[in-house]
Amino acid sequence: MTEYWMVIDVPPAIVHTMKFRILHSFGHLIFTWGCILEKLRICSMPRFYQFALHLLPIRKDPRVVVTNLRFGTISVRLLQPKAVSSCPRRGIIFYHGGGAVIGSLDVYHNTCSFLALKTDSVVLSVGYRKLPDYHHPVSFRDCLNATVHFLKTLDTYGVDPSRVVVSGDSFGATIVAFVSQALVGRTDIPKLRGQILIYPALQIINFQLPSHQQNKNVPFLTRDVITCFCRYFTFDPSWKDALLKGACVPAHIWEKYKKWLSADNLPERFRYKSNEEFLAPFNEAAYLETRHAFEVEIVPLIADDQIVAQLPGALIVTCEWDSFRDDGLLYKKRLEDQGVPVTWYHAEDGFHGCLPLFPKILFHFPCCEKVMSAIVKYLREI
Repeated sequence: MTEYWMVIDVPPAIVHTMKFRILHSFGHLIFTWGCILEKLRICSMPRFYQFALHLLPIRKDPRVVVTNLRFGTISVRLLQPKAVSSCPRRGIIFYHGGGAVIGSLDVYHNTCSFLALKTDSVVLSVGYRKLPDYHHPVSFRDCLNATVHFLKTLDTYGVDPSRVVVSGDSFGATIVAFVSQALVGRTDIPKLRGQILIYPALQIINFQLPSHQQNKNVPFLTRDVITCFCRYFTFDPSWKDALLKGACVPAHIWEKYKKWLSADNLPERFRYKSNEEFLAPFNEAAYLETRHAFEVEIVPLIADDQIVAQLPGALIVTCEWDSFRDDGLLYKKRLEDQGVPVTWYHAEDGFHGCLPLFPKILFHFPCCEKVMSAIVKYLREI
């Protein structure tokens, strides 16, 4: 463990190097114990990870009213300022990150409480079902259904129907893109005012983008994350290398989508050591096992132009030290090319998973505050 702690690839821009090492080592230790318990058939890795994180305390702010509800089978948490408002408030629907494994309502409670208070908004945090008991598309469907239910009952919660925003980080940002696209054209519910995508993962086709090459060994999202993808999307884990190398991507599919997924679409400064000769010799067996990875529901970046053009304005947050940094940049370009207004914030010292660390004093990093400030600023202008 000591040797692993010493060789962690800590980005040079991270200010608190020791904190960063300790935090990542703690996470790695829980992951290792979970894998051991899983092999002993005592407990699955995701369940052990969730158990460990639930031991962390949440900070209750007396200025925020918290109500736990259920929308059918979906657990949700409503957070709203205790102060009386003379008019309906902005609504924020939040989908947490965690790769459908480690996030929860409690892990993101402090984040959502802060957003409710600082932006004078009603926040609905969605506790979608996830691993190990549920696989794709359960999480996506839970979030879509919870969103539709909330939009149909805004009066009940004192929310202004013209100011509803969907938001999320990491896997939650993937869901933001999915939900925003799924609601295009709906006339039975209020239209979304905006979407906030915080270090989103929006495609699992091209793992040779510069950010994947640059940050493949950077905590907290090394290439081991593909194991979680395999579990959630029910891919056989033996195809992990094929996914990473592009061996499961037929040439005709790459030809169709490279106009959106190629590093050529990135700003010049982000084409760091780009090496896009990623199509390994095609493996038909791998393709047949993983072909649902090319569905637009999983890969929002490949949505049709006519859908993208109807999306609400967006705030996209990217982090320099994030494997999925380029997904956010590619989506930014897709939206802008179709005339959708985009506000972009790039955290030069940011890393994947920094958002829920914002209110935690022991593991506070400057980038956490910067990212949260960008989100609050965007929301206050809606």
